[in-house]
Amino acid sequence: QVQLVESGGGLVQAGGSLRLSCAASGTIFSINAMGWYRQAPGKQRELVASITYGGRTDYGDDVQGRFTISRINAKNTVYLQMNGLKPEDTAVYYCNANVIERRSNRYLEVWGQGTLVTVSS
Repeated sequence: QVQLVESGGGLVQAGGSLRLSCAASGTIFSINAMGWYRQAPGKQRELVASITYGGRTDYGDDVQGRFTISRINAKNTVYLQMNGLKPEDTAVYYCNANVIERRSNRYLEVWGQGTLVTVSS
């Protein structure tokens, strides 16, 4: 079994910063891409940022230039540094990982439970 545990959400004023963390644990052989998605009330879940094992990154248009994704492969951990937060960034943020499970060698897509980010105006 593989689990993702997120932390770092909370309430912040517009223009402020938050840093999200997500740690993967369990029967992991390796992790390919890791990423962050978000879902605001009444909206579909959308990609915020993703990063490959080799460090190649991809960002949603709305966060380009304000958010930075990074990871530490040895710790199976991914981070999302969010600067210049806007009220429209308010959402539940979910961690995602593409994992090769150690026992079965199966490819799994794993999601965290989500952490709420609220940006006040």
